[in-house]
Amino acid sequence: MNQVANHWSDYECIDAGSGEKLERWKDYILRRPDPQAVWPIQGETGLWLKPHAVYSRSHEGGGSWDFKKKLPEFWTVNFNELTFKVSPMGFKHTGLFPEQAVNWEWMQEKIRNAHREIRVLNLFAYTGGATMACASAKATEVVHVDASKGMVTWAKENMVLSHLEDAHIRFIVDDVLKFVQREARRGRTYHAIIMDPPSYGRGPSGEIWKLEDQLYKLIEACTEILDPNPLFFCVNAYTTGFSSTVLANILELVLRPRYPRCEITAGEIGLPIASRGWILPCGIYGRMELNENPVRR
Repeated sequence: MNQVANHWSDYECIDAGSGEKLERWKDYILRRPDPQAVWPIQGETGLWLKPHAVYSRSHEGGGSWDFKKKLPEFWTVNFNELTFKVSPMGFKHTGLFPEQAVNWEWMQEKIRNAHREIRVLNLFAYTGGATMACASAKATEVVHVDASKGMVTWAKENMVLSHLEDAHIRFIVDDVLKFVQREARRGRTYHAIIMDPPSYGRGPSGEIWKLEDQLYKLIEACTEILDPNPLFFCVNAYTTGFSSTVLANILELVLRPRYPRCEITAGEIGLPIASRGWILPCGIYGRMELNENPVRR
């Protein structure tokens, strides 16, 4: 089941091809690499030739931005009631993954319709898109965990921009697996768990994360802190070659025995390409939610 983030006004994927995508971030046009856009650009004209900034990869690894016009250090984009800081950073990032809006809306609907207290844990939480979405939907508590102090600082800025200072959000800089294991020892549980793990990364103390080696272990650890009456469990992944079927199989293996009546779905998430009417695939997701009265452990 594929999901498309098609409710943006401040963001638009204008076109994509030849390993790149052309995007509008409110008032600014960015041209960035995208490994999924393997088809050729059909007529490299117009905005393709007049972006405000272009990110080019280096043959030695990494890359850099070439600013064709002076841009502010950062600006903001809105998605419904949420406001996020955007800034061109290293490794082509902007501080926001717009395709994730399709997950934000799903999470908000689940929380708003739960009619009970909902504690949310957001792992690899980055700059807090899902954190702010859940907090704005009136989650009782959102715990935001990321190994990067800089990204957690950015998330706090997004909290202020979205006027969520009074929401109960806890920001934690930590290795996610170690944090989950400590929460289990404390006896803490969550009604909803979100994770958006990178393909490869390091924790604050140099811990190595490799998705295909550690995702199963992390999901298994999370079951120890997932409430007997959970609302949802959501995993996103961007690793090339790691399919949604694999993710669905892991969720089935780990979660189905504990929650026999749960519904597990998986698929691609994507963005509409405005000039073509196509969808640009932007990763995969896997979700678990309960259909009926929960079965307690």
